[in-house]
Amino acid sequence: MTDPEGRSCPLAYRYNPASLCQDASQVYEDVLYIVGGLYGNPYALDEIEQMAFAEERRGSRVKLVFNGDFNWFNASDSLFRDINNRVLGHTASLGNVEYELAKASSGAGCGCAYPDYVDQGTVERSNRIMERLQGVAEQHPDIQERLSLLPKYRCLMFGGLKVLVLHGDPESLAGWGLAHESFGAGNELIVREWLRATGADVIACTHTCLPLLWSAQFQNQARVVVNNGSAGMGNLREDPRGLITRIALQPPGTQPVAGFEQRGVHISLLPVAFDTDAWVSLFDELWPAGSDAATSYRQRILHGTSLTHEALFPGLT
Repeated sequence: MTDPEGRSCPLAYRYNPASLCQDASQVYEDVLYIVGGLYGNPYALDEIEQMAFAEERRGSRVKLVFNGDFNWFNASDSLFRDINNRVLGHTASLGNVEYELAKASSGAGCGCAYPDYVDQGTVERSNRIMERLQGVAEQHPDIQERLSLLPKYRCLMFGGLKVLVLHGDPESLAGWGLAHESFGAGNELIVREWLRATGADVIACTHTCLPLLWSAQFQNQARVVVNNGSAGMGNLREDPRGLITRIALQPPGTQPVAGFEQRGVHISLLPVAFDTDAWVSLFDELWPAGSDAATSYRQRILHGTSLTHEALFPGLT
């Protein structure tokens, strides 16, 4: 039986974990910002750029890497162009949203590959959000072409660590194997196998909407999985701030939500304190009450999620 739209995972999304880090690009900057799940929020992007500028004023060079789903709520011609032109001026890779905007997959719907524990109403609303956004994207074939040229993942060498930057998990662009819920279900064996197969010291992901920071000793070294949840929406209980992953040789100048040091490299989840009032006002113009995005996401934008700070560290060993 074929999975319904929004739950299926197209074959084109899949890859072999062993192939992901055969070649790594050296990072010469001092700080990596890995930005997943911007979701078309221009105020979050403004804040992230200001955070990078503040780092640079302190003498650090910053590299911004967007690992997918930088589009979602930006369902107007002007905002669609603005978000994509700004993001594509940096290093970027695909999320399922960008893949489906560049070239829709038959039967994929939103391309989210939602697992069974996500309710069907959420799946159907996401499919309709994608349909609307695809209608906007079709008016911008130049951007669709640029999106189509993005890779599905990137492997970077930073501070002596091999950092695998992807969207879902090491088997699929839209995989949920590195979701917060998956760690809670005890998926440590498959995570360790992915670390062995990829050779990564750090896997930085997004896609699954909830953040986490996980570490374990493997082959006599600490390995880390960091999922930033969303840069453009709240991630924790009664906290509307977004989160990004920061990887650097020096600790952050502002207080991280969570952090871990590995072989002299600091891996942090940094809050993105964007202008929530301005974002809600713009969101309500694009997605008024009763719309699919408002039903699925407005409360999260205002109040964050039910996740507590302590829950950021599932199965930390």
